[in-house]
Amino acid sequence: MTATPATPLAIAARDYDVVRRAVEYISRHVRQQPEVEEIAAAAGVSARALTDLFRRWCGLTPKAFLQAVTLDRARRIVSECPNVLDAAFELGLSGPGRLHDLFVVHEAMSPGEWKTGGAGLVVRFGFHPSPFGLALAMSTPRGLCGLAFADVGEEAAALADMRARWPNATYVEDPTATAPLVARIFDPTSWQGDQPLRIVFIGTDFEIKVWETLLRIPMGLATTYSTIAEHVGRPKAARAVGAAVGKNPISFVVPCHRVIGKSGDLTGYHWGLTRKRAILGWEAGKVEPAGD
Repeated sequence: MTATPATPLAIAARDYDVVRRAVEYISRHVRQQPEVEEIAAAAGVSARALTDLFRRWCGLTPKAFLQAVTLDRARRIVSECPNVLDAAFELGLSGPGRLHDLFVVHEAMSPGEWKTGGAGLVVRFGFHPSPFGLALAMSTPRGLCGLAFADVGEEAAALADMRARWPNATYVEDPTATAPLVARIFDPTSWQGDQPLRIVFIGTDFEIKVWETLLRIPMGLATTYSTIAEHVGRPKAARAVGAAVGKNPISFVVPCHRVIGKSGDLTGYHWGLTRKRAILGWEAGKVEPAGD
């Protein structure tokens, strides 16, 4: 019997096991700018294999990836683009930085629906391979309502975490329903404005304002909690903004990973700083030349 060929997402998920080890090593030694051979050894593969894998996974070499996720680069992005949200909203941005944003159309459930904890809401869910490990996708008839990540063995915890957000909803495991959503989310060729991905926010009014603001951060750029606070009309509420960012239920699609500290530090991420660094590097591969 002929084996079924692995899908691109299955290959990307398999690659992420090595990427995760490489990124963890990079995170610990980023100031030393380790050589590819050192990173490869820590990841348990040869330098050539690591280079080939990174090119396949994100389009960058390990060296270019390392440069893309350094603290210095993050600081430069913040200092050079302090008004990135103004630019995105008032002027519009073209080019690859907007590819991801252009295919998302969002709406919000009413405050009453949120207050009931999702009572009467049917949420279908499924686990699927992704470039960042297992992706837990959740959908309602109105659109994608949740996207979470998990490493192998963490599936139950990830599901429990997401279910706790809307405890009174009815959950139906239905990977057939969620698979097409995941395929579109992680395939840049599907990021088309004339075929938008519909998402639905389930949260407080303040949280939804923050999540809507996140959608305006272009790929390859970043902003800070304080900048978001200013844009939602609560300039002294950076901590509250941080809490809302941390509760973002639709990871990656609503890019909470593009929010960093004022100093350029990659501050907390609900699904782990290693994954946050990996996502930022993967995105850099979509908007920057491959490099050496």
